[in-house]
Amino acid sequence: MIAGAEFSRRDFFQVLGGGIVVLMGAGPPGSPAADAGPLYPSDFNAYLLIGNDGRVTVYSGKIEMGQGVMTSQAQMVAEELRVPLDVIDMVLGDTDRCPPDMGTFGSLTTRMFGPYLRAAAARARLTLATLGAERLGVPVSGLVLENGVVSVAAAPARRVSYAELSQGARIAERVDANAALRAAADFDVMGRSAPRLDGVAKVTGAAHYAADVRLPGMRYACLLRPPVHGATLLSVDTAIAAARPGITLVARDGLTAVLHADPEAAARACAEIKAEWRLPEARVDPDTIHDRLVAEAEPARTIVARGALPAAAGGSRLERRYLKGYVAHAPLEPHAALAVVRDGKATVWASTQTPFPTRERVAAALSLAPQAVRVITPFLGGGFGGKSADRQAVEAARLAQISGVPVQVAWSRGEEFFYDTFDPACVVDVAATLAGGRIDSWDYIVYAAGERGATLAYDVPNVRIRASGAPAYGQTAQSGAHPFAVGPWRGPGANMNVFATEATIDALAAAAGVDPLEFRLRHLSDARMRRVLGTVADAFGWQSAARPSHRGVGLACSIDAGTYVATAAEVSVDASSGAIQVKRIVCAQDMGIVVNPDGARMQIEGGITMGLGYALTEELRFHGGAVLDHNFDSYRIPRFTAVPHITALLVPNPDTPPQGGGEPAVTTMGAALANAVFDATGVQLRRLPMTPARVLAALRGR
Repeated sequence: MIAGAEFSRRDFFQVLGGGIVVLMGAGPPGSPAADAGPLYPSDFNAYLLIGNDGRVTVYSGKIEMGQGVMTSQAQMVAEELRVPLDVIDMVLGDTDRCPPDMGTFGSLTTRMFGPYLRAAAARARLTLATLGAERLGVPVSGLVLENGVVSVAAAPARRVSYAELSQGARIAERVDANAALRAAADFDVMGRSAPRLDGVAKVTGAAHYAADVRLPGMRYACLLRPPVHGATLLSVDTAIAAARPGITLVARDGLTAVLHADPEAAARACAEIKAEWRLPEARVDPDTIHDRLVAEAEPARTIVARGALPAAAGGSRLERRYLKGYVAHAPLEPHAALAVVRDGKATVWASTQTPFPTRERVAAALSLAPQAVRVITPFLGGGFGGKSADRQAVEAARLAQISGVPVQVAWSRGEEFFYDTFDPACVVDVAATLAGGRIDSWDYIVYAAGERGATLAYDVPNVRIRASGAPAYGQTAQSGAHPFAVGPWRGPGANMNVFATEATIDALAAAAGVDPLEFRLRHLSDARMRRVLGTVADAFGWQSAARPSHRGVGLACSIDAGTYVATAAEVSVDASSGAIQVKRIVCAQDMGIVVNPDGARMQIEGGITMGLGYALTEELRFHGGAVLDHNFDSYRIPRFTAVPHITALLVPNPDTPPQGGGEPAVTTMGAALANAVFDATGVQLRRLPMTPARVLAALRGR
C-alpha cells in the first residue's frame, strides 16, 4: 500500500484486475535488509500479477535507462516462477502501479531489490502449488511446476495451467511461509544470456522516451534562464514575446515561460524576453577550485582508524595530492517531462531515475497530496545519477497547473549542461610509508568526493582514512564551496578514491622496486580479490617488471557495489603532443551470481567506455557560476574512435548472491590508465582528466 493511501482490498483488485496476486511484506529471509527491517513496504504492494491468460506482469519501481534491468528482473521472476521468459510483461517506474522505491542508482536494483522480487516469485510458485494440489487432489510434494503448468509428477498428463488456476478468480493470498529460492546449480533462465526485452523497440526506433509523449492540446514550454548560477532577476520585459501569435505567457511564482503549440515558436518568443540580472562575483575557476575546497572543508570524519601512524616523516615516506575537476553526466537524452493537471490530480511523464521521490517533489510544488500525483517513467536515454533531481518535472507540473493545459518541458543541450548536478571537483591527500618492502602506514583524506571507494582492501597495519564533505547520495547537494549544484555521477566518489589509492599503490611499488601486481598480492589476503587480479593478469598476459618498464601497461582494482573488479590497460603516449592512445583494456568482475552474462559484459564495456571520459577528456569549463560548456563541441565525451579493444571477463562465484554490475568497471579506469601512463613515461599524473596539455606539462617538468 502506498503510504497514506486509503485503499480497500476491493479497490486494490479493481486496480489490478483479475488473477492471482502475490502480496509481499517485509524483506525476504536472507535479503540484504532483512535484519534492518523492511526495505520495501510491508503493506499490500503487488509485485506480481498472474493473469487469466497465463501472462505474468511484473511491477517494479526501478526504471530502465539502458542498463538492462527490464530484462534481468524478468529473468529473476521467470526463474523462480517457472515460466518462459517470453510470457513476462514488465511495468517499471509507474507510481500508481508499482511498489514504492527510492530510485534506480548505486547498482542497487539486482543486489537489493532482486531478493525481494525473487522471493515474491518463489511465493507465487508456492501459492500455485497449493492451488494445484487442491485442484488435482495430490499433495504439493507430488507436483511439478514447469513452463506455467502444475502437473502430477507420477502422472504428467494430469495437469492444470497457471491460467486455469487464475481464470476468472481474484485470489489474493498473503504468503507467510518461506519459499526456498532456486539454487544456482538449477538455473535455466538466470545465469543465461537472454535477449533484451527492450532491444527490438530501441533498435527500430519504436521505444518511447519522455519527450516523445504527446497529449491533445499540449503546449511546449521555453523558460527564461539565468545567465549564470546565483544570478538575481532585477527586471523583465515580456511585451514583445507576449504579442506573438499563439503565445501563452506565464510569469508567476518565480517562473517566466513561453508556451506554444510549436516548440520552435516558443523558443523564438522566449529569446525576445528582455531581462536584467545582477550577477554574483566570480570567485573560482578550474585552477582555483581545489584550494577553495580544502580551505572551506568541513571537519573530516574518520572512516577507518587502526594501529598508529608514524609521528614524523621518514625517508620511506611518500606524499601525494590528487585532483579532479567537475564532470557532467552528459546523457544523450536531455531531461524532459510532460505534465497534465486536472481536477486536483497531476500526471507526469518524466525522464527520471527517482519516480517516487519525484512524485513527492511535484506534490509539494503543486500543494497536492502525493497520492494525487502519478509519475510515469518511459525509457531513459541514460542517467548515470544525473536524472535524480528532476527539476524539469516540477517545472512542467507547475506550468501545467498555472496554464490549465498539458505542458512539456524538454531541456536543450545547453540547459542540460547548465542545470546538471555535476560530479564534484575534489581533492585527495595521501601519505604512506614503506618498511621492509611492505606498506607500513597509510594516512588518507578525501575532500568533496565522499567516502565510497576510500577504504583500503590491502593489509596495512597502521591506517587512518578520513573524508570531508560530499554530495548526498541520490540527491542534489550544494555547499558554499561549489559554485553550482553537485550530485552523484556513476560510481560517485569511488572514481576519485580508487584513482588516488591505486596510483599511490603503484608509486609505492616503484619505490620498493617491485612489480605492481606482485606488490598488490603481497598485501592481499582477500581470496576474491586475489582471484580477480589473477584472472586479469592471465588474460592480459601480464609480465612482471618493476616500474617504469616503458611498455605502457597499468593495473588497478577495487571493490564497489559488492563486486570485486580489476582492470589492466595498455597505452601509448605521444611525447610531442601529449596525446594518450588506449590500445586495450582487460577487465574482470566477480559479481556473485550473474543474472544475464551478456548484459553484465555490456555493463562492463559501457563502464569502461564512460571511464575513458573522466580519465582523459571530460572536465567542465566554468568561471564562477558561468558554465562555459554548452554542447559536445567543447565538452569531450569519448568518441567511438577512442574506444580500445575491450575484454570483459566474469569470474564465476555461484556461492555469492548477485551484486552490482553497473558501476564497478567505471571506478578503476582513471587509476589503470594513470598507472599505464606512469609505466610508459616514468611520470605520474595526479590530476584528472589526463589531457594532452597536462601530459606535456608533466613530461617537460620531469
